[in-house]
Amino acid sequence: MRRLMQAAALALAVSTVTACAPHPIVARDPVPPPSPAEAYDCGTMRLPLNAAMSDCSPRYRDAPAVLRSRG
Repeated sequence: MRRLMQAAALALAVSTVTACAPHPIVARDPVPPPSPAEAYDCGTMRLPLNAAMSDCSPRYRDAPAVLRSRG
């Protein structure tokens, strides 16, 4: 019984230390964000019973016009 309590106390201590780590592991999204020239048009259709169905289609934007003046 004493061994079981020691194992449980050790597991609790280890989990407490890892929860308060100075640099916790943060999950990151492996997919890179889209470019600024890329946009999406999304539409949502309501369905019965508080549900919704959405569909998105890509839309590419033109490069922004930059006006430069001298003087």
